[in-house]
Amino acid sequence: MSSLVQTCVEVFSQLLEYNEREAVLGDLEETGVFGGLALRDVLGLVVRRKLEIWKSWRPWLTSLGLAVPCSFLLIGLSLHVSQTCQRLLGSKVEHASELIVGPGLALFVCNVLLLIGWSWTGGFVMGSVSRRTVSVSAISAFIPCLFCMSRFHVAFLSRFSLVLFLFPAICGVSHGLRFAQIKFKPALAMAIGITLLSIHTWSSSGFWFPNWVLSWPVWFLVMTAWRDRPHKLHIVAQSFRQT
Repeated sequence: MSSLVQTCVEVFSQLLEYNEREAVLGDLEETGVFGGLALRDVLGLVVRRKLEIWKSWRPWLTSLGLAVPCSFLLIGLSLHVSQTCQRLLGSKVEHASELIVGPGLALFVCNVLLLIGWSWTGGFVMGSVSRRTVSVSAISAFIPCLFCMSRFHVAFLSRFSLVLFLFPAICGVSHGLRFAQIKFKPALAMAIGITLLSIHTWSSSGFWFPNWVLSWPVWFLVMTAWRDRPHKLHIVAQSFRQT
């Protein structure tokens, strides 16, 4: 039993940062605390550290403000893209030029680009803003997917047509974990491009609300890059004066 408890202590200690984990295990060994007391101390510390993360606005933004609502909206867009693709491929076109320049194909391409852009930028913000809770954000994004897939009953379409956005979103998360920020000019170009592509989603009464929900991550990247520009310019100016 004692060996099992000690194994649990080592397993749960892996949830701590490396330096803190080594310090905690070293203190327990020096003080001679083993068994249930050691497990209680390690678990208590792990719980406190995990709760401290949620005192910041970042994990709440990425999990509730981004992952959940954007997942539902991207599921709807994925389904729309899948249905449009099936309709275009199944329709009989008399002339090939009609398929190439027709408005239906142009709208389909626009929606595909929007799906990729919205998914990637949302994933990037999820991975870069709150790296320590990205697993929670990922679970929050997968729950709507599982919910909708379990209730999906559309003839001639696979359930996987609902989650076309997952691959670009995962790529965005991966890049967000590797790079905390995008440079200002690429971020601005991406934001302008996505906004122009989303023009067809505007209604006569103003902007379509889901459009704003899906577009805020890319403009968030623009604002973040713009905010850090003066700091970078100040560093460059200091280095120039020192030389």
